[in-house]
Amino acid sequence: MLGNMSNPVKKVPIHLQSSQNRLLIKNGKVVTEDDVFDEDVYIEDGIIKQMGRNLIIPGGTRVIDARGNYLLPGGIDPHTHFDFEFMGTRSVDDFYTGTKSAIAGGTTMIIDFVFPKEGESLLDAFYEYRRKADGKVCCDYSLHVCLPTWSAHVQRDMETLCKEHGVNSFKMFMAYDFMLDDGQLYSAFEQCQKLGAIAQVHAENGPVIAKNAERLLAQGITGPEGHELSRPEELEAEAVNRACVIAKQVDCPLYVVHVMSRSAAKKVAEARDDGGRVYGETLAAALGTYGARSEHECFRHSAGHVLSPPLRPDPATPDCLMTCLALDVLQLTGSDNCTFNKSQKELGIENFTKIPNGVNGVEDRMSVVWEKGVHAGIISPSRFVAVTSTNAAKIFNLYPKKGCIAVGSDADIVVWNGNAVRTISAQTHHQAVDFNIFEGMQCHGVPEYVIVSGRVCLEEGQLRVAEGHGHFVDTPVFAPYVYEPEKMAELKPTRNGPAVPAVEPLELEDDFRLMKVQHDYILASTHEPDSVHTPIGKGARPEGQRNIQESTFSLSEELDTDRKSSIRVRNPPGGKSSGFW
Repeated sequence: MLGNMSNPVKKVPIHLQSSQNRLLIKNGKVVTEDDVFDEDVYIEDGIIKQMGRNLIIPGGTRVIDARGNYLLPGGIDPHTHFDFEFMGTRSVDDFYTGTKSAIAGGTTMIIDFVFPKEGESLLDAFYEYRRKADGKVCCDYSLHVCLPTWSAHVQRDMETLCKEHGVNSFKMFMAYDFMLDDGQLYSAFEQCQKLGAIAQVHAENGPVIAKNAERLLAQGITGPEGHELSRPEELEAEAVNRACVIAKQVDCPLYVVHVMSRSAAKKVAEARDDGGRVYGETLAAALGTYGARSEHECFRHSAGHVLSPPLRPDPATPDCLMTCLALDVLQLTGSDNCTFNKSQKELGIENFTKIPNGVNGVEDRMSVVWEKGVHAGIISPSRFVAVTSTNAAKIFNLYPKKGCIAVGSDADIVVWNGNAVRTISAQTHHQAVDFNIFEGMQCHGVPEYVIVSGRVCLEEGQLRVAEGHGHFVDTPVFAPYVYEPEKMAELKPTRNGPAVPAVEPLELEDDFRLMKVQHDYILASTHEPDSVHTPIGKGARPEGQRNIQESTFSLSEELDTDRKSSIRVRNPPGGKSSGFW
């Protein structure tokens, strides 16, 4: 049985009802956060009704043969900015092109950010975002709400949004002109804790960045390379640490958006090891590329890679962040999709501080994480499901309605071909933006079918979406995973794989032993369909297996602390995580 789901079952509009209203997916490998198993899935009225073999189904049901492929829960992108007014311009992907592109890549739900304009209340801004999104979204969506100021009125609006409008997360900035100071952060975190909401932070040291930018411009450094130089990773790490310390004072759960550096990941690890309810998100951009691209002699190319916090110049950073995902130091991947075209980026052609910050990623996130994680042998298919879907559903209280394949869950499913290869390009993507930071990257891992609320929206490369087909989904407060993790067992679907064996806590003093445990665990927990494998050749490995001898990544160096090893792995790397299972 599934736990109580507060949202009513959505009915498929009459004009969309067809044989797709009843759908059977056969012969696939269902992947959950902790298991891979063979079961057929029967869908009706947008809900998963049956799972198993030899199911008895109504006549006229459409059948999809998924033999040799995985069945994944649809991706949940917890970090997008569609139709967003920022730095004197507006992001080019709106809620239609953004969610359409998300579906093309295997993401079936997004969570966007309400950002109030100057003088606008949180409530009015929320209503405006609902107005912009409701008629355009092609898949379901929820909303975070940003707090660009702090006041008694903001405090009251937060309470109304939580109690009446299905919002359970609020984002604060530690950089930009609208950043909150430490005292305001304390008050905002305190209010989030009182309401049962989740505090999110954009963690950078804004005042120091401003002084750095002033100095660089005075030295004649005006190009895009000045962006990263003004925002070095120690400023990200300092802000992450400060946010964690402040949140701990009021016992507030903290979600650090877009962790972009090893130094920041280290601070998240330390806070979690110290008992903090801290959750870390990294981006497809941080996993798929690095900061050298921002130093390209072509302005369009370098400015196209500008986001904040910036891509780091160290080429080992993506490997470090992916390993942090495997070890549950970080829990989620988002896109931070905030796209601007060439002419918009050129607003900062003479001053890097005026380049609109943002990159693409909503369409390519799933493939990039599979390529750099599963195909590279760093994470298993189950961990892939956790970091691209299930963990977001749990943190934002959408589970098990979203984020899993189980009887009673929404029929948001991806038939995933782990071996098919596609080349990413701005010439072929579905987004409105004219640039792609992953240009030319070959990715193993392609969605063959994408089912959104029971409707086949992507079929063998053909994308068919309906504008306005998606719905707003409430994110109730006091998410059990965040506030009462012991209750998660009550929400877990009855058929979601066997229990994962516990592993004794492991110190990080011996990084080779740790990497061997990770390697052995992933091998033991990965189950591959007979017909799905990664060809073995030069530079290639079976999925779930990593050639440690070839790796230049040292976990003891990346996450070393003054105490030498304050971080403990409480559960199997790439698998079980405290509070989830």
